[in-house]
Amino acid sequence: MLSDVDALVLARIQFGFTVAFHIVFPAFSIGLASFLAVLEGLWLATGRQVFLDLFKYWIKIFAIAFAMGVVSGLVMSYQFGTNWSVFSDKTGPVLGPLMAYEVLSAFFLEAGFLGVMLFGMSRVGPKLHFFATLMVAIGTFFSAFWILSVNSWMQTPQGYGINEAGQFIPEDWWAIVFNPSFPYRLVHMVLAAYLTTSLVVGAVGAWHLLRDRYNLGARTMFSMAMWMAAIVAPLQILAGDAHGLNTLEHQPAKVMAMEGHFESHPDGAPLILFGLPNQEAGRVDYEVSIPKLSSLILKHGLNEPLKGLDTVDRKNWPPVPVVFWSFRVMIGLGMLMLLLGVSSLYARYRKALYDWTLLHRFAIAMGPAGFVAVVAGWITTEVGRQPFTVYGLLRTAESASPLSAPAVGSSLVAFVLIYFAVFGMGILYILRLMAKSPHLGEHGIEPGVPIRTAGITPAPSVDPGRSLHPAE
Repeated sequence: MLSDVDALVLARIQFGFTVAFHIVFPAFSIGLASFLAVLEGLWLATGRQVFLDLFKYWIKIFAIAFAMGVVSGLVMSYQFGTNWSVFSDKTGPVLGPLMAYEVLSAFFLEAGFLGVMLFGMSRVGPKLHFFATLMVAIGTFFSAFWILSVNSWMQTPQGYGINEAGQFIPEDWWAIVFNPSFPYRLVHMVLAAYLTTSLVVGAVGAWHLLRDRYNLGARTMFSMAMWMAAIVAPLQILAGDAHGLNTLEHQPAKVMAMEGHFESHPDGAPLILFGLPNQEAGRVDYEVSIPKLSSLILKHGLNEPLKGLDTVDRKNWPPVPVVFWSFRVMIGLGMLMLLLGVSSLYARYRKALYDWTLLHRFAIAMGPAGFVAVVAGWITTEVGRQPFTVYGLLRTAESASPLSAPAVGSSLVAFVLIYFAVFGMGILYILRLMAKSPHLGEHGIEPGVPIRTAGITPAPSVDPGRSLHPAE
């Protein structure tokens, strides 16, 4: 059966599947690491027990999400050498060092302080423990910095040369790292991580408020999450608008696909709200649109001209239906996040933040919205770059390894089965932890006593009641 399927299509599906699984964990852990740092900082500053209890409540969830993010990321990186060896060979001189910087700076920083953060609360001083928490939070940001630099260079390549072997080689590292789209993508992704985390924390707080509206931990986490949603949601909309304008400048075909503009509009382009993009016919069927609004958004003028895909060679068109709809999913969820933030501000004004059942149910429904929006945004970005892996320079069809469809398909099936089994159990365990309400004197991650193996007894430092025999 697999022999009838294109190996390139299977390789793209496999990479898309593994990235979609992976991206949700870093998005959550980036925001959650910062949330933990804020909680511990507030505890040190105020001495309020509720902040320490919430820190111990969420650190257990962070540990599992962080571990799943690391494991899923390792698997994803192996595909560069298996399914995408040509891409790895041609871009390795540029992208290889950037990936190495991520390991040497971000991952080593996280790994170096993660153990202190998870198990050192009772072993080191509170200030040193807080420092470790800050380092882990900063490490997650550095990780996003380098990974987004890699991806942004693939979208807007700068500072490179091409050698005799057809490889991209670095000529200006500053231009490579800080390529034209990188600042916009970094801000957009970090804000998305904070929004994703705030929605999850808000949903958990709302869940427990519906059961006990006087639970201090639930009230505190819900209030903090709603503040974050109310502040970050409008900032994300502004950042997304700036990112869109940058994309229009450097990747106009992607924006044309996002907007569904198959035809050029010399006197102002409409904003197509909904419709069915027909790529073969080059039109949007059953469209519902607002005249000239797209020109106003993208060019800040009602009658400003906008080019369409009719100005682009058809072989360079991205898959318009996928990009069109993934973009609308992301935008629609963003508007709902803004509505949730505004609703929470209204509830605060009416002094009903902990009593408004409808708001709590809305927050619970929005719990997974951040993950869906992140995946939809990733699909918009990556599918919109097609048919290139390095935009305008290296086509996807030229980047794949010379593998047969059954070879790629069998690994894809294995990935699907293993991912749903392993990560499904991890997600289920996280949900079980979230279902338990926060309480006074919350237990964090307990290191416990080392396991005793055959013939070995605990040392006196572990078992104070035992004295060593002279022969020992």
